[in-house]
Amino acid sequence: PHGLLQELGGIVIVTKTPFRVSFFGGGTDFPAWYEEHGGSVISTAINKYCYISIRPLPPFFDYKYRIVYSDTELVKKVDEIKHPSVRETFRHLEVKAGIEIHHFSDLPAKSGLGSSSSFTVGLINAVKALEGKLLDARNMAEMAIHIEQELIKEACGSQDQVAASYGGLNKITFQQSGKFLGDPLVIPDRNRDDLERGLCLFFTGVSRFSDEIERDKINNLKEKESFLCAIQEQVGRVEKLLTSKSFTLCDFGHELHDMWLSKWALSKKVSNERIDEIYKKALSVGAYGGKILGAGGGGFLLFCIEPWLKTKLIEAIYPLIHVPFRFDYEGSKVALYAPNGH
Repeated sequence: PHGLLQELGGIVIVTKTPFRVSFFGGGTDFPAWYEEHGGSVISTAINKYCYISIRPLPPFFDYKYRIVYSDTELVKKVDEIKHPSVRETFRHLEVKAGIEIHHFSDLPAKSGLGSSSSFTVGLINAVKALEGKLLDARNMAEMAIHIEQELIKEACGSQDQVAASYGGLNKITFQQSGKFLGDPLVIPDRNRDDLERGLCLFFTGVSRFSDEIERDKINNLKEKESFLCAIQEQVGRVEKLLTSKSFTLCDFGHELHDMWLSKWALSKKVSNERIDEIYKKALSVGAYGGKILGAGGGGFLLFCIEPWLKTKLIEAIYPLIHVPFRFDYEGSKVALYAPNGH
């Protein structure tokens, strides 16, 4: 790998990794739950992305690693890196050669769209590509889960890493053994088109660290067992709905509303007075249902509504930012650039 990095001196690798929208089953993807009960979620990758550029760092600087994100780090040793995902990914992949990475994205971090896992998956993909190796989606997801849960010790589930690696609209099943199955949901074109047109995504303007909220949920797993069992059962019900010829946005939206109530029951930190008020306004103008994405407490809100009522919804909850999106079906991808004409 070190010799290859020298040969690739003029190459910049860029990975493009999708964010995700989680619909149903959130909470059952925590290892503390599925290693005892199994778990399943329905989620989709979306056409909003995390980008990571990576290149070999020329040997002319008094530092070995340059890492640019919302901060800039110039360090000589991997152990000195402050960014937890970069540090632990570099350790796990035994990065020795000098490297420069830049991170940028379409949407803000810490907002409930799986941005942390998209970053980790994209970084793994970038480092391996720089070594001349391309990982398949399963290996990327498994490695990202290991890095985030075992090395960084984050209080996080296992669905985001799978969604970012695979892309697509999927039912992801987590087995008691710790393994997962990522099954694409094959649904009628009309259902998919109706769903894409009927979903509205809004940014609350509040970014938040999810760790405290997720730890509160994990600590309550035993106490909230009945809610999690209901959440898990709902995944099978929604899978049938999505594949049915009788699919309607009304039915899907009502399922989202039920999921919102169950999620709120898992931790009171999921919502707050402001979010509750926004949710009530959305329902008052015709939204069938919705949910806060990710851990909760801020970030993005998702609503299901008839397409002709979207403008009314956007006006009702202004100044929240409306973010149009479509589903992504590719997952984390690699591109090569040769800026020096190589």
